[in-house]
Amino acid sequence: MEKISNKSVFFNPFSKNNPVLVQILGICSVLAVTVKLEPAMVMGLSVIAVLAFSNVIISLLRNTIPTNIRIIVQLVVVAGLVVIVSQLLEAYAYNVSKQLSVFIGLIITNCILMGRLEAFAMANRPWPSFLDGVGNGIGYAIILIIVGFFRELLGSGTLFGFQVVPQCFYDAGYVNNGLMILPPMALIVVACIIWVHRSINKDLQDK
Repeated sequence: MEKISNKSVFFNPFSKNNPVLVQILGICSVLAVTVKLEPAMVMGLSVIAVLAFSNVIISLLRNTIPTNIRIIVQLVVVAGLVVIVSQLLEAYAYNVSKQLSVFIGLIITNCILMGRLEAFAMANRPWPSFLDGVGNGIGYAIILIIVGFFRELLGSGTLFGFQVVPQCFYDAGYVNNGLMILPPMALIVVACIIWVHRSINKDLQDK
């Protein structure tokens, strides 16, 4: 029974209970970091790491945290992990770190993290909390990668900075869609993904 429960905890955020598509959380960073696929992917990995380990830490401390300061403790844990991730990116992926700019620091205020810490980690053991953190992080990262893929491909004709639209297309009159690199188009792409997702998952249409 525990294995089935853990399986659901891990896999449900991929689609059935995706934090972006179903819970409509983390939209701000989806709009901000998806102009290119590379920073979108790095942002997704960063959130996975911070969410997984902060869930574990809060789960381990949940019985010792006074109720009236639990949000402060959660913020301190997340902030510490974000600083570590930021320093690692500056050391090993400096260019991507510059592209992400302040948005790595804003992981601290990402409502997905605070929601999972408050709703799950504070009430569950470390292993399920770890699975919940990784699952929700992957669910979030999937949407970032999909949006980043379409925005970079259609907006710049590149993926990971490499030209993928053949030059002959441009010679024949093809033009990159400049609207795709503007923030409003990220919202429209997310809306299209939500539409497709809810068309497939009929049970979500009344939510």
